[in-house]
Amino acid sequence: MKKTLSLILTLLMLAVPLAGHAEPAETGGAPERIVIDYDYEHLVVGNATPFNGSFFTGMWGALTSDLDVQRLIHGYNLVEWRTDRGGAYNIDPTVVSGIVVTQNQAGDRTFTFDIYSDLLYSDGTQITAWDYAFSWLLSMAPQMAELGANVRPMEYLKGYQDYVSGKTAYLAGIHVSDENTIAITIDAAYLPFFYEMALLDCYPVPIRVIAPGCRVADDGNGVYIANADANAAAPLFTADLLRRTVLDAQTGYRSHPSVTSGPYILTAFDGQTAELALNPYYKGNSDGVKPVIPRLTYRTVGNAEMAEAFRSGRVGLLNKVVSPAVLRELVPLVGSQDTFAMTSYARSGLSYIAYCCERPAVSSQAVRQAIAMCVDKDGFVADTVGDYGLRADGWYGIGQWMYTLVTSADNYPIQSPEDGADAAAQQAYEASLQEWAKLTMDGVRRYELDTAGAAALLVSDGWTLNRDGGSYDPARDDVRCKRIDGALVPLELKLLCPAESDVAAQLEKNVAAHLAEAGIRLTVEEQPVNELLRSFYRQQDRDCDMIYIASNFGIVFDPSGSFRPDTETAVNRSNYTAISDSELYQRAVAMRETEPGDLLGYCRKWIAFQERFQEVEPMIPLYSGVYFDFYPRILQNYDISATATWGEAIVEAYMSDVMQP
Repeated sequence: MKKTLSLILTLLMLAVPLAGHAEPAETGGAPERIVIDYDYEHLVVGNATPFNGSFFTGMWGALTSDLDVQRLIHGYNLVEWRTDRGGAYNIDPTVVSGIVVTQNQAGDRTFTFDIYSDLLYSDGTQITAWDYAFSWLLSMAPQMAELGANVRPMEYLKGYQDYVSGKTAYLAGIHVSDENTIAITIDAAYLPFFYEMALLDCYPVPIRVIAPGCRVADDGNGVYIANADANAAAPLFTADLLRRTVLDAQTGYRSHPSVTSGPYILTAFDGQTAELALNPYYKGNSDGVKPVIPRLTYRTVGNAEMAEAFRSGRVGLLNKVVSPAVLRELVPLVGSQDTFAMTSYARSGLSYIAYCCERPAVSSQAVRQAIAMCVDKDGFVADTVGDYGLRADGWYGIGQWMYTLVTSADNYPIQSPEDGADAAAQQAYEASLQEWAKLTMDGVRRYELDTAGAAALLVSDGWTLNRDGGSYDPARDDVRCKRIDGALVPLELKLLCPAESDVAAQLEKNVAAHLAEAGIRLTVEEQPVNELLRSFYRQQDRDCDMIYIASNFGIVFDPSGSFRPDTETAVNRSNYTAISDSELYQRAVAMRETEPGDLLGYCRKWIAFQERFQEVEPMIPLYSGVYFDFYPRILQNYDISATATWGEAIVEAYMSDVMQP
């Protein structure tokens, strides 16, 4: 596995250096130079991923395009992650003028923020500490859950359980003492937490827009939502109110947020295209930089039209391109022209098949393993992304820092001794090297195509009957069956995949055909992605057994929420596969409980988590790969490698025909 990183780098160099620009190729006959008259005041951005229309929060699910818009229109987070600043969360100095950290005898840790008074919303009104408090309260509100939102389980906040259960009317973990001061207390039971500063990540939202007639109050015990008019007869903060202000298809804050705090404002959205304009009141990012491109159009661009749209100039920036057909056309184009540029970067995510483990057949670990043994993973990767992706055998993306550290022998985060260091320093360095060298993914199971082995595993799990209840005969019967709770259950499964992709044929070829050899019938059904997401996020009863989807991981990799089992009384809707495995959950918890800064300890626990993940197999990881962005050379200072999304990178970019040296 230590060779994996070199394979990735080789993969990247097939096109261009990682995060680099392609140079015009020197050929005998120079191609005709393409000249495009771009509008320097207006950049059109295209992405193959459609919109889900979740521009306020991901609590109803969000696709990568939605997250990009969120980054553009919401800002002033208390803390931020910058890859070019050591890869850690720090306060945003544009937002926070000072921070004090204290700890009481019980071990609870309190972060008190002083917030600048010159932060304004896009309508020119002031942002205060009360807006941050409202953002937290809204994210956990039972009223949001009534509307089908996946409210955030913020167990790390002091007093969270008492507040959401109704035991107390206030949230003790957040205090607002004045308009510019907010204190957040992390419960000692949740410490240590590896990404501790990330727990403070929050951007403001306006209560007057989302909950008119309401206010956030703090009587000294903690914050809560109250009526602005103390004489009002009944609480105004209700699910019915939020249904109007958040979910209305034309004006709701979820899809049409009107008052925001980021570098851009959303001026229009029709389901396929988002129009954005500069926020005149935006103060600047943590570098103090304000965006200068006046208008952005962000729209869905299918793989079939991508190359032509870029070549003709109808789209200026293509983001997250993965289609081999598009890459085969655009990579040589960039290499042969001085008009265009290109950036590539490893993906912090993967494509996979998620099980719906509440369904009778796939609730069995043996069945899930057998299905994984019937997937031609290498064939699927070759058919879908070709040379621009690598098969995945775990819950990771090749762009994640822990994957890079574990699979590389040349990138360990330890400082070599300075010249003249004593023997003790050299020995300590070598001992640390040895500990890092011990890290390996050799214990992480790889499922290879083995239909005979899959059939044997199914037999051992009791799938030995046919549709009539007799003995299954592979020469005669079409599907294996088993009696579960007195009912004869056939291994007749349904797999959903996005209709907007062209992956159904590859799933039929590389999955369904091999499952049939083992006695499993799989129907592959295409579904619009927005409808598919409702099933994936468990927002409706599911009539499928498996879902093909792709996910990108956030900066904070804490999968404990995704694998916390349901209880008899509550469904963990963040557990999208409905897997129930206490050991997998505990290994995820162990990761988050690593002391901040202990990279070696975290990586050890990450490997242990991957080993259990591949044993339990709640999902079938398929591949991770490389993203490509294409853009004209006049779009300068576009450094997506230093940020998480193009929406952040565009803030410091500009369009000019005066080229940087």
